[in-house]
Order: sequence, then structure tokens, then C-alpha cells
Amino acid sequence: MSVSDMHPIKLAAALLCASLAVPALAQDAKPAAAKPAAPAAKPAAPASSKGFTPPGQSANAPIDAIAVIVNDEVITQRELNERVATIVQRMQQQKVALPDAAELRKQVLERMIVERAQLQLAKEMGVRVDDNMLDRAIGRIAEQQKMTVQQLRNQMEKEGTTFAAFREEIREEITMQRLREYEVDNKINISEAEVDNFIASEKAAASEQFELNISQIMVRIPENAAPDVISQRLKRAEEVARQLRTGADFAKMAATYSDASDALQGGAVGWRPSSALPPLFADALNKLKPGQVTPIIKSAAGFHILKLVDKRSMADAAAAETVQQTHVRHILLKITPTMSAADAKRKLLELKERLDHGSAKFEDLARLFSNDGSASKGGDLGWLYPGDTVPEMEQAMNALKVGQVSEPVETSFGYHLIEVLERKTDDVSKEKQRAAARNALRERKLVEAVEDWQREVRDRAYVEFRDESLK
Repeated sequence: MSVSDMHPIKLAAALLCASLAVPALAQDAKPAAAKPAAPAAKPAAPASSKGFTPPGQSANAPIDAIAVIVNDEVITQRELNERVATIVQRMQQQKVALPDAAELRKQVLERMIVERAQLQLAKEMGVRVDDNMLDRAIGRIAEQQKMTVQQLRNQMEKEGTTFAAFREEIREEITMQRLREYEVDNKINISEAEVDNFIASEKAAASEQFELNISQIMVRIPENAAPDVISQRLKRAEEVARQLRTGADFAKMAATYSDASDALQGGAVGWRPSSALPPLFADALNKLKPGQVTPIIKSAAGFHILKLVDKRSMADAAAAETVQQTHVRHILLKITPTMSAADAKRKLLELKERLDHGSAKFEDLARLFSNDGSASKGGDLGWLYPGDTVPEMEQAMNALKVGQVSEPVETSFGYHLIEVLERKTDDVSKEKQRAAARNALRERKLVEAVEDWQREVRDRAYVEFRDESLK
């Protein structure tokens, strides 16, 4: 299930999973290099498009039917019906106008085809999420929702979703996120010259920088499309533009016609710095007032119509940005086959007691016991900015006074004793400015790169519609 299709708890879960997936890719073995793509061979057709009929059932009452074949797998009508029902319920809760039922089914099926093709590619490349990784992710999801895992399970089952199904949805979300990181994110390079130019342009236009809240409708152009196909897609975009000019609801048009991954969110992209948008989009949006829409914009991915929902200045935030830095050290005990969580916590409590009584020095204990690379430096992690460490450690660190040692703190790395040595408030460093510039440039490139990649994965897949009405 895609993020955009999810119940609010599942959406929060998926977003958290995306953040969890990043270190996992670095720690685990990298996916095997993909074999050169070969033209998709048409798989053998299933014996019947009517679905499997078990013994004792009437042949006139099929249990299920095939909606579409994606490479060597099928998406059934039942799967499609269940996804449509979920999305209709969510759109009604969010008060998004529902499109025509037939168009909605087509939109949902297209999302399912793209997901299935991505999961198949992930399997081919060896991208996997094992049960231990999944358990850690779900534990963090429950914590993020201020629940225990059992409470999360009860909540999902109360709302009609089995916990086993929820686990598999999260596994698929992490899998697709890791695949995108490997296939797209890790291949985007930002040069130092690009960063220098970005910072210079930001300073020159600081008073003119804005954040834009935007929505989009994108009519996709297939890769290597023939001129007549491009003409057909343009006509579809022109029909959308015509209806918008006559007062049609933008969100409903997006849910009906858009091929972008945010279509079923009414096309809502959200707030983006104008500098993080492709120049083609930013130029068109900067000419609008809130509530207005752009003319049709053609990119390599397709035809776009953008709506400027709202606009706000970034000048105040950029004027004098300061952050609090914390100088901290820690002792880390990792959980291993020979060191259980209970043993690690008990050992750290013993060390803390020695520190409280002054019978040992923090740096000496760190050198002797810490399982971290900072052990040789007495556990010293240096000056940390907000976001430089995991949330659990940052939260515990922020609650300490200078010179105070924490109780054992659990994170995904193990158990920590934390001591705050100093604090200071400082202007954002040049390194942070460059990191922010690099992130903005990366975001700008990712917008187009992800769309291009998803289009390529979809176009490489062999897709056979068994229900002609879904084309």
C-alpha cells in the first residue's frame, strides 16, 4: 500500500519507516547489482481469468478474478476492491471530493501496478527487510504514537486491519524506501560549485524567498512515447485545464486525472521552499496569487498543472538563525548474544552509582566499557546540533543539566549513560549552511529523479489488463 493510501496511523508509520530505512541500508549488505534490463517476456497466461474455484464450489460463482498481470504476478479484483474501499474511507474522512467511481478504480490500480513493479525489482536486487528490522521499526512506530506495541495492535485490529497485514504493509514501505534510496537517492551528486552558487543566490535574493504550499496534477508521458501518444496525453491535460477554468474542484480533478503519487491526496504536495522546486515550476508559480493555477507545463515526465495554495516569506527565518549546541559524552553498551538488555541496563546502573559516589571518572569508564568508537576519547561526542543524534538520546540529553549524568537510556544502538559537559547558543555554522544548501539542491533534483525513476520502472514492467474497463 502506498503512503498516500494510508490510515493516519499507517501514514505516520510509513513516514517513520522512511527515516528508519536510511541507516539500515548503510549497515546491511548492499543490494546485489541489478542485471542489465532485458525486454520483458510475456508470462504464461493463467488458465482462467475467472479465478480459482475450489472443489465443491460452483463454476458460476468464482472466488476471485484477475484484474491485471504485472510481470509474473497478478493483482486480483478482490485486492483492488479492498484498496479502493480503504481509499474511499480515507478521502471521506479528509473531506476530499470523490472522483467518478470508475476513474478512481483506474487511479488506484495504477498505484498498485507501480508498487508491485517496485517490489518485484527490490526482490530481484536482494533488497529485503528481515523480521528483526521490522520488529524494531514497529516498536518505534508504537513509541511515536505514544503506545505500546500491544496497544498499537489492538488499535489496528479494532479498526479492521489485522496486525499481520499491518506488519506486511510496513515491510513493503521500508522495502520500497530502501530501493528508492539505492536506485535514486544515492546516485544524486551535488558538487561544491553548485553549493557555492546556491548560497550566493540565496544571499542575493534573501528578501524575495518564499515557501509555497502547492498542489499538482500530472499527466504522465510514457518513456519513448510515440507522437500520437503524447498528443493524447496533452488532450487529457487540456481537458483538465478546461474543467478547472470552469470552476472544477482541483482536488477532485487530481484524484480523477493525475498520474502523480499524490493524486489520491487531492494532489497536495505541501509546503516547499521555492528554491527547492525545479526552476520550470518555480518560475510559473511565482507569477501566481494564492488560489490560482498555472497553465499546462511540459517536463520530461509529462504535463503538469500546479495550484498555488498559499505563500509565505522566509525572510524572518533567514535573518538571524541560531541554534543550541550541546557538548556531550556517553558510555554505550550494545545488545549482543552475550549481553542482554537487562544485563546492559544493570551494568550501566552500577557504573552510574560509581560516578555518583565519585569513585570513578566518566572518561575512564567510557574507555573501559563503552562499545562505541568514541570510547578512546573518553566517550566524547563533541558538539552536537539538534538532529545530530537519534531522538531518544537527544530528548534525554536536552533534559539534563550541565554536569548531570542520565539514567540508562535505550536507543536502537543499545543502552547509554549520557553526560552533558557544556551548552552554547551560536549562529548556524558555515558547515550547517552548506549542508542546508546541499539538502535543498538534493530535494530539487529528487523531485524530478523519483518521478523519472518510477516512470521507468512502470514502463519496463510487462502489464496485461484482464479487465478492459480498467485501462
